[in-house]
Amino acid sequence: MSEPTPPPRRPLATFLRASTEPTPEAVDAVAPDSEVDNNEDSPVVAEAYVEDIEQTEADIDPAPVAAAEAIAPNVAATPAPSFMRAPERAAPTPRWQWALVGGLVVLLSLQIAVADRARLAADAGSRPWIAGLCSVLRCSLPAWQEPTAFSMISRDVRPVPGQPGALQVQASFRNDARWAQAWPSLRLSLSDADGRVIGTRVFAPHDYLDPTADAASVLEPGQSAQIAFRVREPAASTVAFTFEFL
Repeated sequence: MSEPTPPPRRPLATFLRASTEPTPEAVDAVAPDSEVDNNEDSPVVAEAYVEDIEQTEADIDPAPVAAAEAIAPNVAATPAPSFMRAPERAAPTPRWQWALVGGLVVLLSLQIAVADRARLAADAGSRPWIAGLCSVLRCSLPAWQEPTAFSMISRDVRPVPGQPGALQVQASFRNDARWAQAWPSLRLSLSDADGRVIGTRVFAPHDYLDPTADAASVLEPGQSAQIAFRVREPAASTVAFTFEFL
């Protein structure tokens, strides 16, 4: 039995000429036949296929490429996150602001010193500069108080003639402190022959000063003062006395 005769094929060159603009489907349909038929028209098929590929690449729409290029600058212009940016250097503070702050601090310190001048004046370390400050600002300072800086120069206690039980007290002392001091309070103690204290009393400045003297005045450094006053003897056995500055 003989094999059926295949239908006649359309010439390949005629097929290529009939299609003015070959499509990818036509190329795929022609490629297998070109591999089977090793005739002289095969190079024409290859050239048509390459030409179709080149034409396809030329027909690529440039719009997406342009859009991508347009997006690229925008992406580059997007600012980086704050944690990726270098810290910006702050502008230096003007010198006049520092001078203003320093002046305010000094002014505040002066106000505190003037308000607390009584306590500062009672300290030997801070009194010199607070005294100098008050001499400029014309503020008053309390008198220096250092009872141990008074030195007794002379003292005497004796009965008053014609007045039984009355004693005349005389004393002289000096201010050896570095600053002026107010008149001190004076404690007088009387003792008997056995050393027992039989009477004691504290005399304020207005008790032992002359009524015409100013008890609010001060004794300058190195200044001496002499006082005299009378007291009543607590007992006839008084033989000794002591003075103490308060």
